[in-house]
Amino acid sequence: MSTPLEMQRTFALVGTGGCGKTSLAEMLLFNTGVISRMGSIEDGTTSLDYEPEEVRRRGSVQPACATWLWNKNRHFLLDIPGDDNFTGDMAWLLKGVDSVLFLLDAVDGVRPLTKKFWSMVRAENLPAVIVINKLDRDRADFQMAFDGLAALGVKTVALHLPIRQGGVFAGVADVLGGKAQMFTEGGVAEAEIPGELTDDVNLLRDVTVENIAESDEALMEKYLEEGSLSLSDLHAGLRAGVLSGELTPVLVCSALENKGGKAVLDAVEALLPSPLDRPALTDMAGNEHSVMPDGPAACFVVKTLADPFSGQFSILRVLSGTISGDMVLRNMRSEENERLGNLWYLAGKSQTPCKDTVYPGAIVAVAKLKNTRSGDTLCDEKAPIAQPIPKLPPQLITYALAPKKKGEEDKVYTAIQRLLDEDITLKLARDEETGDILLSGMGQLHIELSVEKAKRRFKIDIVLKTPKVPYRETVRGKCQVQGRHKKQSGGRGQFGDCWIEMEGLPRGSGYTFEDAIVGGVIPRQYIPAIDKGIQEAASRGFLAGCQVVDFRARVFDGSYHTVDSSEMAFKVAGSLAFKKAMEGLKPVLLEPIVLLTVSVPDGSMGDVIGDISSRRGKVLGSDSQSGLTEIKAHVPMSEVLRFAPDLRSITGGQGVFTMEFAHYEEAPQQVAEKVIAEYQKSRNGE
Repeated sequence: MSTPLEMQRTFALVGTGGCGKTSLAEMLLFNTGVISRMGSIEDGTTSLDYEPEEVRRRGSVQPACATWLWNKNRHFLLDIPGDDNFTGDMAWLLKGVDSVLFLLDAVDGVRPLTKKFWSMVRAENLPAVIVINKLDRDRADFQMAFDGLAALGVKTVALHLPIRQGGVFAGVADVLGGKAQMFTEGGVAEAEIPGELTDDVNLLRDVTVENIAESDEALMEKYLEEGSLSLSDLHAGLRAGVLSGELTPVLVCSALENKGGKAVLDAVEALLPSPLDRPALTDMAGNEHSVMPDGPAACFVVKTLADPFSGQFSILRVLSGTISGDMVLRNMRSEENERLGNLWYLAGKSQTPCKDTVYPGAIVAVAKLKNTRSGDTLCDEKAPIAQPIPKLPPQLITYALAPKKKGEEDKVYTAIQRLLDEDITLKLARDEETGDILLSGMGQLHIELSVEKAKRRFKIDIVLKTPKVPYRETVRGKCQVQGRHKKQSGGRGQFGDCWIEMEGLPRGSGYTFEDAIVGGVIPRQYIPAIDKGIQEAASRGFLAGCQVVDFRARVFDGSYHTVDSSEMAFKVAGSLAFKKAMEGLKPVLLEPIVLLTVSVPDGSMGDVIGDISSRRGKVLGSDSQSGLTEIKAHVPMSEVLRFAPDLRSITGGQGVFTMEFAHYEEAPQQVAEKVIAEYQKSRNGE
């Protein structure tokens, strides 16, 4: 039986790691009858965290989907991980929903990552309801968490005030309704608001009513004229304010104790938008498209997941029209047709055949699409539409991979490559300088768990090691040298002879080659070979096998043989000249410097700055706002390879950072000596 589209809801759970998103999802699934008992994160029995890596670490590492019927209306949920290691594709995932249920921890309140996640929600113009969770905890502080929302720059509307009795989260005061909802073994019982909370609730109601009235001009006029608003006016004004983004309601709950679940479900249905309430689709060319069910079929691939039994699953968000099994749609990226096959509703790893008509807003899964990956748009070939794709954040850390058994490098590369369709925030490459297989990701934990997953799925032992930092070499001063290559071994010989002047250039200048030959002492056709010989020798380095940069080579003299000279001979001559010049100059090692931007709670600022200084970092400045400090610093790349776990330890998991390449600087003598010694050791096979 199909569900009326105007009552359908599609929303994401968003919040920082540890705030209880997966527990909240369990509570909602239990209250809607999808599961018969609530699972526990502690023993790894939750419905949405089912991967072995998630069970072991007791936290989400990939998004999960669920659906249910509430008041006979279909709801779709997308649970997004909260650890910054696994949120690189959050902007993509938010493309698949109409709204957000934003979670906050009543113990820790607004964290540094909270601001980042909220800004991403706002960037997608998604209406949201905030839920303050963990009100059952001893250190829960609703007022602290609520006041902290000011740092997000939102106009909050508190709908509930928690009631604590004897240290227990006993119920909530309905701010607009003026009644208490007390938790009982059988559910919720209505009661009078406790006397000690009456003044607080009345004050909060006045603020809430004013905020709702201010969000609508007609309501404001009525409020000023009559001095009050009816409950129906308030509810209508509240929903309108939520849909426009003017207002953000705040609820409270304890997901672990199943307190407040039905209120959250009712708020989702009453306040959050249906697909029909959202703006028209805008394609990559800026054209608008209707989301109506009678329009041409189109869907967006929110995520690709691998199932150990069913193979690859593509999670689709229906954008417009209706879709059904065996429908053929066009992939706008690959320009190939895909047959959908059977459609499935997901609840974590559970799969239920989809027998309903699948309308816009629905999130369903389809197995074994041939050439479709995350971010693709599938649509009616006669009415093409391609969703604009958000830019992914840059990878923050890179590690080198190697097989435990020699000779299995290709197996390692293939195994990791299989993960890339599933996790678009990973980047795989081979380093031409070192030969390493490099895996880049959003953090150390991201890399470690990705390798762990590859080992489990593809039965190959992979060793994770820190890659070589991309050091560079350069020269100072100027010198003139001869590169002469002469070889006679019977028959035609080899002869190439060139004189070059080589000198260092300012940092960042790169490589320059100048042809100063006059009189034809070296024929023109051999000049590019000298250039190539110098470049190839520079790529192999001199001190530590690192590329030589920022120098000029000027060929000004030489000689040739009419029979024995060749491009290869002059290429060798150029290489020999480069090596002689390096011996005569003063080569130095350069180390890469990154711009590190760190956001931490004010109380951790001193410890973090101290840690940055201990890494030879130079703090450029800091800025504090709403309890958070942003620190910018230049730090050698070699010193930040393991910054992520150390920052997590210093800040209790509340610090976040980004880094990007800034420039190269001359490495200190002790650093250069260590790098050169390690290079010599590796060359000698020690």
